[in-house]
Amino acid sequence: MLYANFYTWAYALILLILLKAEANFVDITYVESAIPKGAVCLDGSPPAYHLSPGFGSGVNNWLVHLEGGGWCNNITTCLARKNTRLGSSGQMAKQLAFSGILSNTQSFNPDFYNWNKVKVRYCDGSSFTGDVERVDPATNLHYRGARVWLAVMEELLARGMSKAENALLSGCSAGGLASILHCDSFRNLLPASAKVKCLSDAGYFINVKDISGAEHIKAFYNDVVTTHGSAKNLPLCTSMIEPGMASICFFPQYMAQEIESPLFILNAAYDSWQIKNILVPTVADRHGSWHNCKLDIKLCSSAQLQIMQEFRLEFLNAVNGLGTPSSRGLFINSCYAHCQSEMQETWLLPNSPMLDKIPIAEAVGDWFYNRSAFQKIDCPYPCDSTCHNISLQDNSEA
Repeated sequence: MLYANFYTWAYALILLILLKAEANFVDITYVESAIPKGAVCLDGSPPAYHLSPGFGSGVNNWLVHLEGGGWCNNITTCLARKNTRLGSSGQMAKQLAFSGILSNTQSFNPDFYNWNKVKVRYCDGSSFTGDVERVDPATNLHYRGARVWLAVMEELLARGMSKAENALLSGCSAGGLASILHCDSFRNLLPASAKVKCLSDAGYFINVKDISGAEHIKAFYNDVVTTHGSAKNLPLCTSMIEPGMASICFFPQYMAQEIESPLFILNAAYDSWQIKNILVPTVADRHGSWHNCKLDIKLCSSAQLQIMQEFRLEFLNAVNGLGTPSSRGLFINSCYAHCQSEMQETWLLPNSPMLDKIPIAEAVGDWFYNRSAFQKIDCPYPCDSTCHNISLQDNSEA
């Protein structure tokens, strides 16, 4: 068994080296036409995306992937983002390497490699939901995420997406949340004859109290929705929720069941960002007793692991509350990870995470093409030996 594991990892390493040698670097495109519409980043710069054109049988298929990067919930935190890549397209990298679900190599991405693949950059801080007309001249902050979403979609439609035969809206983290929030509107933009589905990777943020008993994430989301004027752009929010409670509509557990389009939830039950920022935010761990545990799950004490096991149960309850219609996909593994579709190591390699011996790429592909249903939830940590237990060092991003 030891030698088998060694050769598996060695083979995976060789594949990674080959992958980097064949990396597909994709140039940025700025949506200049969005500026007159007020569809701009926090600093007023145009939105942007990267497009890798489809080829062969995939020329009329589109994968639109929404970038993550957390949220800003008030003037102070939005100003902190304004002059970074998360608030200004002028600060974004001019090229990105596409890998994982965005790879154009068949062996690394069998079902989507030859599709038109788009990565929409994230610069509004509201998961593409904000829309405030007034711009305070003192800050020059623009809260226009919903307009950015529409402006980018309009440009992609003009570039050929209006002829889509198959389309998948995906996203990681804050982008994964956006892929749920915008799932039905994406479906409605495309031809009625097209197969259209949505994939949320690490975007299933749950409403749970932190270790001190405070409703930290609920208050944070309420500030996001208020600052960005997002309530009117959240699915069914205005008809379901009392005034002042619109932040509830930011949580997938309350609104995802209303999404009519097929939706796949890919998430770690011990999501590292949620453990760090929802369960144990810094404000709830003033003495830093969770510092090492949050960096590496193997360093958690038995008491800390028990709290994390309770978090997993709350997460599963939030997921199970959606029901399991046949159109829904689930890949909930027991890894300490955050975002598993963008990196080749976790998307599809010989040592990638699996459930019932099926890697994420195969599960998503089977679900999209209706080859077989996939609704699987992992056993509790530490049972899964296929996990890549990674974590984000920067707690500000999601």
